[in-house]
Amino acid sequence: QVQLVESGGGLVQAGGSLRLSCAASGRFSSINAMGWYRQAPGKQRELVAVMRSGGSTNYADSVKGRFTISRDNAKRTVYLQMNSLNPEDTGVYYCNGVIVTTYHPYGDNYWGQGTQVTVSS
Repeated sequence: QVQLVESGGGLVQAGGSLRLSCAASGRFSSINAMGWYRQAPGKQRELVAVMRSGGSTNYADSVKGRFTISRDNAKRTVYLQMNSLNPEDTGVYYCNGVIVTTYHPYGDNYWGQGTQVTVSS
């Protein structure tokens, strides 16, 4: 079983910073990609940032220049550094991974339970 656990959410003022972490655990061979999604009240879940196995990244236009995705392979953890936060960044942030296991040799999708980020004005 593969589990993804997010941490680091909370309440911050506009202009502040926050770092989210997502740790992967369980029996798996490798991680093809890790990413962050978010969902604000009344809105669809949207892609925020993705890092693929080779290190390439993609960001939503709304967060480019402010957010940075990174990873620590030894810790099996992916991070999202969020700077210059504004109220529009408020929402539940979810970690997603495409992870290779014995039964999914090309990877399968796994989701964390989410962590709340609230940015006050």
